Formats: sequence, structure tokens, C-alpha cells
Amino acid sequence: MGSIGITQILLVFIIWCLPIILIVKSTKTTGGEKLAWVLAIVFISWLAWIFYLLLAPISNNGNMHNS
Repeated sequence: MGSIGITQILLVFIIWCLPIILIVKSTKTTGGEKLAWVLAIVFISWLAWIFYLLLAPISNNGNMHNS
């Protein structure tokens, strides 16, 4: 009674790791920029996750050249 169960701890850990996992799998950024965003989330907070969603460049999958 009053103790935190392993299930709750695991749930909090998964929620905390979710932004990191989403950035690693994202195609918005690559390489060093992706690493910088992950480090910002780890060391700053979830506020960096909000900035990532707002500021990370949108990947360019199409060809922008008009022929």
C-alpha cells in the first residue's frame, strides 16, 4: 500500500522515452541534427520535443525542380 508498482514505473519510463523514439524514427532530420534533438530532449525536457515538432525541417521527398 502506497508503494509504486513496477507497472507504473515501466509506464512512466515508456512515456518519457516516447519522444526520443519518435525522433530517432523520424525522417524530418538526419545525422547530427537528429542527435542534437535527442540530446536536447534528454537534457532539457519535453519542451525540446515541442520545439522539435514546431521547428524541425520538413523532409523533402519529392523533386522540387520544375522541368
